Amino acid sequence: MGFVSGMFMGALFGISIMAGWRYMMRNRSRNRAAKAADIKLLGSLDREDLKKLCGDNYPEWISFPVYEQVKWLNKQLSKLWPYVAEAATIIIRESVEPILEEYRPSGISSLKFSKLSLGNVAPKIEGIRIQSQKQGQITMDMDFRWGGDPDIVLGIEAGVSLPIQLKDLQVFTIIRVIFQLCEEIPCISAVVVALLSEPKPRFDYTLKAVGGSLTAIPGLSDMIEDTVNSIITDMLQWPHRIVVPLGGVPVDTSDLELKPQGKLMLTIVKATHLKNMEMMGKSDPYAVAFIRPLEKFKTKVVENNLNPVWDQTFHLTVEDKETQYAVVEVFDEDIGSDQRLGIAKLPLVDLQPDIEIEINLRLMPSLDMLKIKDKKDRGNIIVKAKYHHYTKEEQDAALAEEKKMLENKEKMRNDGVINSTMDAIDDPTHVSG
Repeated sequence: MGFVSGMFMGALFGISIMAGWRYMMRNRSRNRAAKAADIKLLGSLDREDLKKLCGDNYPEWISFPVYEQVKWLNKQLSKLWPYVAEAATIIIRESVEPILEEYRPSGISSLKFSKLSLGNVAPKIEGIRIQSQKQGQITMDMDFRWGGDPDIVLGIEAGVSLPIQLKDLQVFTIIRVIFQLCEEIPCISAVVVALLSEPKPRFDYTLKAVGGSLTAIPGLSDMIEDTVNSIITDMLQWPHRIVVPLGGVPVDTSDLELKPQGKLMLTIVKATHLKNMEMMGKSDPYAVAFIRPLEKFKTKVVENNLNPVWDQTFHLTVEDKETQYAVVEVFDEDIGSDQRLGIAKLPLVDLQPDIEIEINLRLMPSLDMLKIKDKKDRGNIIVKAKYHHYTKEEQDAALAEEKKMLENKEKMRNDGVINSTMDAIDDPTHVSG
């Protein structure tokens, strides 16, 4: 009897343990499913949703990376870099040398690569973000870093021949890439490449004369730096871009090309309290206005005056009102090299179409004040600005006029009228007053 009751009690105890275990596991499974659902819901929240939920108690450790890491891409780029560097060297030499010639400063008669190698260190892509996916296009931004070991030597002719080596080159920038899609393999018909203006692209380097001294050509370092900055701003910095057709098949890239969006009618009225650069007498100031360095226009010279009045109007082409700005520089005309008295910039984003406004701009020694020690006041310049947005017909006419203007500047340079296509000119079709 005791044996039977013992078996019965043992079986009952075992069944109770099994039932309890089953209940515990089901309850655990339900809790984990509920937590997974909550985590999934939290994962779908963005920064603004969390701010609404948490209010002022928004945790600082919560972050939403703007760029996705692409370690796999960097590994592949490191393996492929010897081949990529060789192909890129050929493309850079063929495409950049004509640009160097076009933007060549007036003090230099020849500017070419005498040696070009991108070295053995591959660039690094810190992250990628998909900016937009329009019909037939994919736009992405890449956080690009490169501290390589390139071997770049510029052959410079300026009365004397002087090879200049670019050393310790470092590049920090955001590259915008637009892929135009197609149905045929490789499924990409063209690629657009540009550098975003914010954050500002950084190209750090040092210059070393090979077999000579940089002092052999006065101001050479500044001329090279100005040329590099002009090329980046006028050719590569968004909205400007490089369009590269792919696949070897002729494709229509007109939708990808940068087109005139409108025009800025900028009246340079007068300047006040300019800095005097003369030992005897007063400065002889004139002003230069531009949006793109290749389209510069200048006022008349007002002799011996620190409060000059010009009252001249310039018509400047606008390609992207949201990101571009007009630059006004004031110079002192002098024998030899003219000295800059001050510079100011006017963002176009706040201008209303066909409404003229008068603006008082403070003149600065440079647009990049971090490198300037002398931060004293340079005076002010008064301008009037009116923006006009083009119709389709006006846009086509502006394209033809811009092409003609650049051809005329190239002819003027070849004829010796101007030293460089970046020189400011008086063009009656763009200037009134």
